[in-house]
Amino acid sequence: MSDLYELTLDVVVRGPLSDPEVAELRWHVGLADRAIPEPGDRRIVTAFPVVVVDDLGVPTVVDDPHPVLGGPDGVALRSGGVSATGLAPTAGGWALTVRRELHPDEFDEVGGLLAWLAARVADAHTDPDGSIVLGWLRFIEDTEARPLVFRDGCVRWPDREAG
Repeated sequence: MSDLYELTLDVVVRGPLSDPEVAELRWHVGLADRAIPEPGDRRIVTAFPVVVVDDLGVPTVVDDPHPVLGGPDGVALRSGGVSATGLAPTAGGWALTVRRELHPDEFDEVGGLLAWLAARVADAHTDPDGSIVLGWLRFIEDTEARPLVFRDGCVRWPDREAG
């Protein structure tokens, strides 16, 4: 039994983004070869805390920045199909599509990117109740994907047991 999910984002980000925002978004989704943004330059996911243990056994929190959805494009080894990313300018903003395999341990940091996107997506992604549909999440052993929703300030990760 696996604990991986297939994440599919499909959003239109409205309005102009600054060059640094586009560069950081490209970095987060694996489309940029540029260097890691410096802590003061990060606008999307600002911190990457990781606990490491030094040679004396003392735990320390360090910053370990990495693209949160920056896996390589190519064959999706566990969920089938292809892991891929596309980002293209549109008349009113940017179109973003991402398909990745995702482990639940990554939900929090991916949630930071999703919250940033939710604040900027086109109105077509917003349901009458204020929920913002960003894409879909499918447990790789399931046959149906569930909507990936941002509501009340947080990502509502679909619960496998919810049906």
